[in-house]
Parts: sequence; structure tokens; C-alpha cells
Amino acid sequence: MRKNITTPCLPQSETGAAEQLFDNWFDPIEAGLRDRAREFLQSMLEAELDEVLARTRYVRRAKPCESDSGVASGIAGHRHGHRPRSLLGTFGPVEIAVPRARLNTPDGKTREWKSQSLRAYQRRTLAADALIAGVYLSGTNTRRVRRALGALFEGAVGKDTVSRVWRKVKSDWDAWNARPLADEPIVRLILDGTVVRVRLDRKATSISLLVVIGVRADGQKVLLTIKQMGGESKEAWRTVLDDLIGRGLRRPEFLIVDGAPGLESAIAAVWDGVPVQRCTVHKHRNLLAHAPERLHEEITSDYNDMIYAAMREEVEARRKAFIRKWRIKHRAVADSLQEAGDRLFTFTRLPPSQWRSVRTTNAIERLHEEFKRRIKTQTVLPSAETAAMLFWALLASGQINMRKVDGWQTLATKPIDHPIDLAA
Repeated sequence: MRKNITTPCLPQSETGAAEQLFDNWFDPIEAGLRDRAREFLQSMLEAELDEVLARTRYVRRAKPCESDSGVASGIAGHRHGHRPRSLLGTFGPVEIAVPRARLNTPDGKTREWKSQSLRAYQRRTLAADALIAGVYLSGTNTRRVRRALGALFEGAVGKDTVSRVWRKVKSDWDAWNARPLADEPIVRLILDGTVVRVRLDRKATSISLLVVIGVRADGQKVLLTIKQMGGESKEAWRTVLDDLIGRGLRRPEFLIVDGAPGLESAIAAVWDGVPVQRCTVHKHRNLLAHAPERLHEEITSDYNDMIYAAMREEVEARRKAFIRKWRIKHRAVADSLQEAGDRLFTFTRLPPSQWRSVRTTNAIERLHEEFKRRIKTQTVLPSAETAAMLFWALLASGQINMRKVDGWQTLATKPIDHPIDLAA
């Protein structure tokens, strides 16, 4: 006789729900702290009302006693129960009972007492909002924030909560966009743009974020503005520059650009005569685009020998050699280098200690890369303004920090008035 030793499969309702990770991670310390947080909040609100009424609960109000100034102590009024309130903080969600009271007014009527500690309709502490916004900025989307903070907030934070918290940032964003720049000791500007995809009219659309970084006299880099535009045309960049000038930005002493024709035209219209350095990395990409892949390694080697030469004279000599060689080997490469003119070598007019920081727009490119990394979980951003706000918030919140430029000790040295020799 055959014996069946296989354990029959029971439905989930009979075996019980599968235990999830963290379900059995009960922490008596955290539980005790949350209970104490509830007690503390209750005591704080009760004490606040006691101070307003000048008496504790169940104590009759004494006859008004005149002080030396002739003003009666306390405010006439009476308590009338409590109102339940849910509050979410870094200590987790708690249920508290907010005391209620009616206060007498000079016109013989009464008004509802409002706590100064707990604002009307407040459901989260500012620290909790900061934590939610910080997780969002660290590189996750609104839906995943709930999972990331599930153990702390016990599922009380969803994508709608994240969106509401994020909207609170807008007031700070608006204030930052309107701040005056007259007192900013800016001596140098770095300008560049990047493309992101946002939702416009229910369709995914590519827009440009135009970014301007300023370098203060002490060498510290600071984000000056970021605008969402349809492209990098002259008109788009002119709008950005006019806004900076309108807010008091002084004429810079040096500009670093990526070589976009629209940007250079806009600069010529507002700051003609300011030395401009064209990004050497962008020009390197242009050179490679003009040649077949088998020549890329050789072009890169010759180009780097020229750009990263130690002395100004070496740069001039290697530039002439580069032009002569590639004019014969592949003329399009030589023509592309000549197209940049002396703006590709403006860095040689500065002390060599500054060359590393002025040759490229890498300061902005690094921000672009970090920004793209943070938003890669969101294929399409909700709106154009959200894209600009996110970029700004990464720096404003300290998620990304910018250091001083290399060679900042010699920033006071003016560029020499002698462009590089373009003879080939």
C-alpha cells in the first residue's frame, strides 16, 4: 500500500499571510520614543493654552488683578474639549488631541484659539517635509518614496504627499529667481545648456535648460540662474542675460561658453569686448565629428598635446603644427579648428594656474550629469518648471556642492591684451 507523504498545499487564508521583511523588527526604543513624542506634543499644546488663559485646566479664572501698568493678566476665555489630529514627523505618525478654547474679544464676541506651535491644517512637521523632499531629490520618483520611507512612516506617505511637499518648494524657488544680484562680487561667468524631456500638453517634449554659474572674487562658484527655454537660440539666451542684468549683475571680466552660435551672438549684444573662452572639450567633439573613426585617436593625441601644453609659446607652436598636418591629412579637421579662432585659446591670456578651470565648461557639465542621474527614474518630468526647480533644489538643498575654481588665488590678475598668434 502506497503512503502519500507529500504535505498538501493550503490556501494562503489557512496558512496565514507571508511574513514580510522588517515585519518582525520591533524596536522597543523606537516605540518608547514615539509614545513619549505623543505625550510631549500633548503637554506642549496644553501648556501653550495655559499660558494664554493664565490658568491651568479645571482652575477657575481669578478676578482680574491689575498690574503696575494697569493691565489685567491673562485673556478671558474658556476651554471646550479637544480635537483629534494626525501628525506625521520624523518620529513617525502619531494621533494627538489638540485642546480647543474660545477667547473673548473686545467687541464682546469670541474667537477660536489657534495654536502657534501647530498650524491650522498642519499634518506634517517641517522636518518630515524636509526628509521627504530630500529622498525625492536623492534620485527616486514620487511613487518610490513611499517604499523608501515605509518603515519610518508606516505607509503614511504616498506620491500625492510627495507632490504636495514638493509644491512647498515653489515659494523658495520664486524668491531665488527674483533675488537681487547687485551685491554679488561676480568676476566670471560659465554658461551652458542641457536638454531634458518634460510633459507639455500631455505629450513628451524636449526643452532646454539654460544654466549660468558665476565665479565670485574669492573663487567660489555659485548658481546664478536656470531658465527653461525652447532651445538655445540668440533670443533665448538674450532673455537669460537680460534677466541677470535687470537684477543688477555687473559686467563680468571673463566668460566661458560652449560655442553655441546663439549664445555667442547674445553675448556680443550685451557684453561686447569681454574676453570669451570657448570650451575645448566641445571643440574636440567637433573635430572628431569631421573625421572617420580610424583617425579619432590620432586627432585626440595631437589636440591634447596642443591644448594641455604647459606654456603659451608651446600652445602657439603646436597649434601651427596641428593646422599644417591636418590641412594635408584631412582638411575638414583643420578648418574646424580654425573656425574657433582665438576664442579657443583665450585661456592663455591668464596665469597658467587658472588654465585648468577656464579651458572648459566642465563645472556646468558635471551638474548636468548629476542632474540627469537624479532624474533617470523619471523618464518624463511633469512640467518645464519642475525641471528647472529640480536642478536648482539639488544645489539649494546641499545634495550637490560646488567648490572653488582652481587658481582662485590669482583671479584678481587681468587677462593680457594679446590674443594668441593665429598664423599657420
